[in-house]
Amino acid sequence: MQNQNLKLKNLNFEIWFLVFSFQLLVIFGSCGCSVVESLTPEGPPNNAEIAKSYYQTKLKMSTSSDVLTTIHKPKYELLSQSKSVIASVGQKKKGRKIWLNMVAFDENELTAMRKYLFVIDEKPKGLLMVIMPRRKLMFDSEIVLQADVLDKPYTNENARRIAILKQVQKNAREDIKEVSPDNKMIVVCGMLINQSLEASLVKLNSSPVLASRLSEPAGVEFSHMSLDKGKIQMVVSDDIVSVKIRMDPLVHAFEEDPFSLRE
Repeated sequence: MQNQNLKLKNLNFEIWFLVFSFQLLVIFGSCGCSVVESLTPEGPPNNAEIAKSYYQTKLKMSTSSDVLTTIHKPKYELLSQSKSVIASVGQKKKGRKIWLNMVAFDENELTAMRKYLFVIDEKPKGLLMVIMPRRKLMFDSEIVLQADVLDKPYTNENARRIAILKQVQKNAREDIKEVSPDNKMIVVCGMLINQSLEASLVKLNSSPVLASRLSEPAGVEFSHMSLDKGKIQMVVSDDIVSVKIRMDPLVHAFEEDPFSLRE
């Protein structure tokens, strides 16, 4: 009986393998060139390079001249400016990777008050990702909160956390609006940032108790209409709030740090 079960399992595996192999042959036969092109590395900049200026910018310290020396990579990016916002946006030539670095300043002191890093990558990193497309999104932000947000009376701590996250969304929308007329790619980035924050807020509004987990290393998991699963983490330290979002069909459930900056 055991031998029969083993033979049956082996037969099922052989059938699955033949079907999978046939699917691969169909894919390579119909679009072999495009698959090879999709898997070809695009070259620099990588995520660490893109994020460098974000980490170098210090809130309440870095000036607009400090930011201008680091935020823009002329070879890969386009620079947009308004009176109080500087943004640098780039796109890979062959793939589908777009990124944005943006800093907003105090209009009087001209020091950085808000900074944002956004990357969306739809380029496959392996053969399996060609068969099963995988879109990855990363959003990091740090914002100096105003006293009216911090000192406002809230019904409880979870309501306070949700209100702070809504303020982050509002600030991001307003800062994007400052520089978006200059570049359509900034508009696209802004829409995706807003959708990601909105999706996380939908989850938190439906179950406010989850806001108590926002500062935990694993953050809070939520779902997006078109980008599948995501995780959000929010930490408030004094008057500065830090928000991180990672969206990925594989939501990094087995990683020690799901919010690490990776390719």
